[in-house]
Amino acid sequence: MALHDSLIPLLGGGAEPEQLVHVHEIPARQAQTVPWPQWVHPDVISAYERLGVHLPWRHQAEAAESAHSGRHTIISTGTASGKSLAYQLPVLDEIHRTALDDRISLEPTGSVALYLSPTKALAADQLAALNALHLPTLRAETYDGDTDPGARRWIRDHANMVLANPDMLHFGVLPNHTWWARFFRRLKYVIIDEAHSYRGVFGSNVANLMRRLRRICAYYGADPVFIGASATSADPAQSFGRLIGGDVHAVTHDYSPHGATTVALWEPQLTELKGENGARERRTVIAETSDLLANLVSAQVRTIAFIKSRRGAEAIATITRRLLDEVHPSLPGRVAAYRSGYLPEERRELENQLRSGALLGIASTSALELGIDISGLDAVLVAGWPGTRASLFQQIGRAGRSGQDALAAFVASDDPLDTYLVHHPEAIFDISVEATVFDPSNPYVLGPHLCAAAAELPLTPDERGLFGPTAAGLLDSLVAQGYLRRRPAGWFWTHAESAASMVNLRAAGAGPINIVESETGTLLGTMDGAQSQYQAHTGAVYVHQGQTFLVDELNEADHCAMVTRANPEFYTQARDITQIDVMEAERTSQWGEVTVCFGTVKVTTQVVSFQRKALVSNEILGEEPLDLEAKELFTKAVWFIIDEKLLLGAGLAAADFPGSLHAAEHASIGMLPLVATSDRWDIGGVSTALHADTGKPTIFVYDGHPGGAGFAERAYEAATVWLTATRDAIRSCECDGGCPSCVQSPKCGNKNNPLDKKGAVTLIDVLLDSAPDGSDGSDSSDGTDRSDGTVRSAGPDGNRVSAGSAAELR
Repeated sequence: MALHDSLIPLLGGGAEPEQLVHVHEIPARQAQTVPWPQWVHPDVISAYERLGVHLPWRHQAEAAESAHSGRHTIISTGTASGKSLAYQLPVLDEIHRTALDDRISLEPTGSVALYLSPTKALAADQLAALNALHLPTLRAETYDGDTDPGARRWIRDHANMVLANPDMLHFGVLPNHTWWARFFRRLKYVIIDEAHSYRGVFGSNVANLMRRLRRICAYYGADPVFIGASATSADPAQSFGRLIGGDVHAVTHDYSPHGATTVALWEPQLTELKGENGARERRTVIAETSDLLANLVSAQVRTIAFIKSRRGAEAIATITRRLLDEVHPSLPGRVAAYRSGYLPEERRELENQLRSGALLGIASTSALELGIDISGLDAVLVAGWPGTRASLFQQIGRAGRSGQDALAAFVASDDPLDTYLVHHPEAIFDISVEATVFDPSNPYVLGPHLCAAAAELPLTPDERGLFGPTAAGLLDSLVAQGYLRRRPAGWFWTHAESAASMVNLRAAGAGPINIVESETGTLLGTMDGAQSQYQAHTGAVYVHQGQTFLVDELNEADHCAMVTRANPEFYTQARDITQIDVMEAERTSQWGEVTVCFGTVKVTTQVVSFQRKALVSNEILGEEPLDLEAKELFTKAVWFIIDEKLLLGAGLAAADFPGSLHAAEHASIGMLPLVATSDRWDIGGVSTALHADTGKPTIFVYDGHPGGAGFAERAYEAATVWLTATRDAIRSCECDGGCPSCVQSPKCGNKNNPLDKKGAVTLIDVLLDSAPDGSDGSDSSDGTDRSDGTVRSAGPDGNRVSAGSAAELR
């Protein structure tokens, strides 16, 4: 009997349900071990053997050997492949040996290490693993926003392994580096865990943060070895090298064992409900995943369901609990939601319950995708495309970590990319995973970091090269704007306020919004400022651990949203309108009568209203206007300028242009994550039959971050691959006139009008027929081929910037 014959029925609906589009088997993998490296101290080996680790896997030993020899190293292997041991070996050996030497010296000189992770939960998990070794010389401590202020001085002075996150390094450590002088003098290793998560604007920020860290280390005479741990990715050496600003050796072959995994590609059924344009809609991914999670929990299958949005995680947990209440009253309490924005004690308790088995099911954002050690899970549900193939495999790898066979299901949302992928499994399983995309030279990112660096230590002329070729011109600009002062010795920060406060590592825009209950004044959680106009506007529904609230007021000036308990049977979705202006075309390709451009644009966006939609059916219940301030965004875009004669010659009448352009724009935005490591929420678009700056029909797709994030440029370079996939996705959709699976967008400022599905296919055919043979969309004016030909997909759970009026984010 095939493996999936025994596992697929657990999802419900029989062995071959109608929703099951494809089944892929990932075979079990046998382990390959090697002897411990000869240089590892016997005490360290004994500590691992007490935990049952008697020999390392080959890739662990190779990575440890590389780092021990002094090379910056990245280990890029799958989930549960033991990446932690690979970096722990050289670090613990160094700490242990030098700590033993310290016992006979008057002044502590033992080596120390810095561990950085993108989440506090991962650092806490890593601390527990280190403490389990019971190595007497190891003094490991977490140092983050949750650390008691009274313990911070002791950690600075006495800990020899500090576990922090980029935020704490940026705000707490580097600006106060003199307090950490003893630590920096002895810093031997810097570990960057889950390095693949540093992409887009977040990656650009962390790349500059690493340059600032290396600069401070050099000031104190240290030159630490950087060790990265990453999910599998394309060219990890290049990506990690760009992140830290140095040459890197990569270890990529995985020799760890893993149970066999059955992966189901699952597409919810069409309903009788018709949307705004009269097209039949599919059952929502939230409702479908809730059913599947309830089925698995009812069968006592320990399951995690991933979804990108925080509201989605809350909704899945809530609906699943309702369904399970009909099965047995003991089951609803064994399901919970997990997401960012929870208070620290809530997160720790949920993690402990999941490890112990007290929770049978959990609905989570990507916060639990990372390397938190949770073994014993039997099944994973992925609700909607997580952004990248790397993230998908990272998530489905959460099950089967104990060696048992596992079940995973990718549940397609009603979206062009998801529909394309479930019907083209080769785009998931037969293509290499993505390389990360980020741009440290983005002036909107680099400028504030130069100010922060100058505040830490005056920047000297010799240090400009550390921050890349654009730093020199940017420093002159910062002087002209009054941010820095130029002196013969270099550039100085002379303001009283903190330069670090100019940088928001994880977002572009306002600081976090506190969610406060109106009646009690209780702080429920936080939300990124960039999301607040969309998710915390007056009248919005806010959900926290199954409890539902309505927003009474959003006060952006005071960074708070006041909420009141309520139990609505709907959720809310904001709408916006957008205007786009071309500032500069930096790269241009001529495809016959079609001009393809990449450059700088100004996007003006205003949230103008919100809709109430039924929680399960997605039916629109009503819409209300909002009076919120417009936002301006200077960013990068790719745009296509099309001669009207081409469209007329292809059989499109002038009256067809708006609907065809609009539908092609919707679908192309939905498909961009296939070729760029973006997250769909990081992308916006505009289409118009006559744009003021081009004078012709034009489609724009832009990065939703100041200065750009590298996604639009990747789209420009892989234009033909991107457009071909977009056309194929529209053609293969079974609807008649266009639906959310192909050309409709739930966030369209024009309510998905006008849309012309057939016209979109014709328009994209015109673009592709005009492209030169073998064209990838890139120019060669600089003599460099910037495209590597790799088909890629979307990235991290980024900040949402939106657009409308035939311009919206997908």
